Amino acid sequence: MRSRTVRPVKRREQSTGKSRKSGRIGDTQPMPVVRQQQYRASLSDTRPMRTAEARYRTGTGNNRRSSGIRSGYEEYQRTIRDRQRVLRTPRPAPERKAVRPAKPRQSSLGRVIARSRAKGAEKAQYFDYDLLFVIIFLMCFGLVMLYSVSAYEAQVDFGSDMYYFSKQALIGVLGFVVMFIVARIDYHLYGAFAVEIFAVSIVLMALVQTPLGVTVNGARRWIQLPGNLTLQPAEITKIAVILFISYELCRLGKKAYTIEGIIRVFIFGAAAAGGVLILTDNLSTSIIVMAITCILIFVIHPKTKPFLLFAAGALAFAVVVIAILAVVATNTDNFRIQRILSWLNPEATADDGSFQVMQGLYAIGSGGFFGKGLGNSTQKLGVIPEAQNDMILVVICEELGVFGALIILLLFGILLYRLMFIAQNAPDLYGSLIAAGIFAHIALQVILNIAVVTGLLPTTGITLPFISYGGTAILFLMAEMGIALGISRRIKLEGE
Repeated sequence: MRSRTVRPVKRREQSTGKSRKSGRIGDTQPMPVVRQQQYRASLSDTRPMRTAEARYRTGTGNNRRSSGIRSGYEEYQRTIRDRQRVLRTPRPAPERKAVRPAKPRQSSLGRVIARSRAKGAEKAQYFDYDLLFVIIFLMCFGLVMLYSVSAYEAQVDFGSDMYYFSKQALIGVLGFVVMFIVARIDYHLYGAFAVEIFAVSIVLMALVQTPLGVTVNGARRWIQLPGNLTLQPAEITKIAVILFISYELCRLGKKAYTIEGIIRVFIFGAAAAGGVLILTDNLSTSIIVMAITCILIFVIHPKTKPFLLFAAGALAFAVVVIAILAVVATNTDNFRIQRILSWLNPEATADDGSFQVMQGLYAIGSGGFFGKGLGNSTQKLGVIPEAQNDMILVVICEELGVFGALIILLLFGILLYRLMFIAQNAPDLYGSLIAAGIFAHIALQVILNIAVVTGLLPTTGITLPFISYGGTAILFLMAEMGIALGISRRIKLEGE
């Protein structure tokens, strides 16, 4: 067997025929010695690299800060998208078999208007014209009655009988503009920012306790705005609670049926109601805010019996507290307790605590069934103080009689029916809850106002929606109507 000879492999330098000490690379020219030293120094010295890295980290040009802001903004965008997904939660199917309402159809007048507007369009869009017409009629009727009620006091106090009427008319026109703008916006957008709206409402109420706060008739509930305008933050809180509590119930899902979920939502409502009471000293609005929260929890919960028991217990507790106050707190200086005592015995305090309520009852009684005629009230001539606010209904009863009051109740009944219709046919759970919250707000305010002016409840200062004087209340009430109309635009017609 022949042995094979292993030849040593030549070094690469030798194969190229170039010396390693020559400083050449391939066929290139030799590198100068000075440049070789600089090149080797640059490889061994990393200070310039560290300086650049430090310069980037410290952010010459705020690189680090801008990246933090960018990441925070992206995280906020993801939160908004998550909220929008929650808001499109479908309505839960009822556990018991019930007669489901048919898909909505346009009313006869609404059908005519929709056809005239939808010429050339592919598909007609639902819009609750019935609700719109009721709102217009209530606003126009309220302006007429406001002028009739406030003309005398406006002439005496301000030298112009059109003072209250002109301001209310201007706010009413602005309110219609706001309503139509809000109706064109997708209501899910408000839900996506419901948390921020809720927080802003609390901050605005806190501003009442700052030098920006304004005191009117002994009550500090307004914020001074430029142009001698004022803003009542408690009215914003009503909308904020409706939007936020509805979002929270959608976010919790079935957890809202549990005790923990109910307590969580109840705490948010109690915080808003407590803020209204403590920061703006407005008991009536605080009651309405808390009641809206309870009604929304009741609407979404599948069981009814626990809420009935809770309502019965709360009523029994209120009766016991009032009975104790009637015996113990006879010489108190608290004006709210004095109102309760005056309500329990109005004849004894007819010249002081219950003067306004007693004069209102005289006005209702003197009006009869058909009233004395528009503009012929005598109780509005300085007898009932601030008659254009929460006591406007008694002057309406005096001038238009019980018949006029029944017409107003009929209009409010139609308004509430349309809101209930929107709540039942809304495309998702969030729309249903918002419409139910608006329904609860208006129903509570109408019922409490009627109960106060007729002496069924103590005086609380709750105004009559769309009719009583009040710029902030009208403006945000019209915004609520815009949200309801915006929900109605999303309802699918029969056959779609």
